[in-house]
Amino acid sequence: MKAEADTGRLVLAGTPLGRVSDASAGLIEALTTADVIAAEDTRRLHRLAADLGVSLSATVLSYYEAVEQARIPGLLDRIRQGATVVLVTDAGMPSVSDPGYRLVAAAAAAGLPVTSVPGPSAVITALALSGLPSDRFTFEGFPPRKSGERATALSALAGETRTMVFFESVHRLSDTLAAMVIAFGADRPAALCRELTKTYEEVRRGTLGELSAGAEGVRGEVTLVIGGASADAVGPPSDEALGAAVAELVAAGSTRRDAVDTIAARFGLPRRTVYAVGHRS
Repeated sequence: MKAEADTGRLVLAGTPLGRVSDASAGLIEALTTADVIAAEDTRRLHRLAADLGVSLSATVLSYYEAVEQARIPGLLDRIRQGATVVLVTDAGMPSVSDPGYRLVAAAAAAGLPVTSVPGPSAVITALALSGLPSDRFTFEGFPPRKSGERATALSALAGETRTMVFFESVHRLSDTLAAMVIAFGADRPAALCRELTKTYEEVRRGTLGELSAGAEGVRGEVTLVIGGASADAVGPPSDEALGAAVAELVAAGSTRRDAVDTIAARFGLPRRTVYAVGHRS
């Protein structure tokens, strides 16, 4: 992995989701021979290296969201000087809802080599285990934290026919699943995957209504896989869904008038239709 003289590179290295035994020979080589390792959590990096029996000779730098932008110029300089810079995150592939894509974009814009050591991804692992169609899918990352913004984002996906994959914190899981029931319907097939590849791995398959009812007390890292809308089901939402969407925006701080306008625009419906439904909710 060592760079040739004056030919540095950026290496994105995938790390295990849970089991250390899932680490590839390529990851071990990358950690062993790197000149610089940029890690989302340096403590986790050192723990992983110890578990793998790897002695780190590289300069180790923290590389998490708050310092990401500030670190980029220095890392690019090291690559220009011929260094191999390896980027790792806490688990899975860098830049997939983790730090990394800004550094990749900056390196590419500067004409510097970028390569990868492929590794596990919670997105693909959850998709494969879900039992839902995997021929076409979309990764939506973390839903917005604020309830109004979350409702808007999910409603915009109500007609998405591809399988959808989301990450979510256990602290917001109940609220998010309840919002998904409103946006997608209680009968939409889904899977809740937690602690993938770890000791307490669990995959719950069922409808959104069933998963929402059992969301309290779920622990660990969570990935949600939601079935896409069937082609014949794509159409105007029910009165119940419209009323719930208006009510959620009002509860999040919108005026009823603004909430009605937002929902009407979102679904391309006459304002008076949404107003009539929202007024009854």
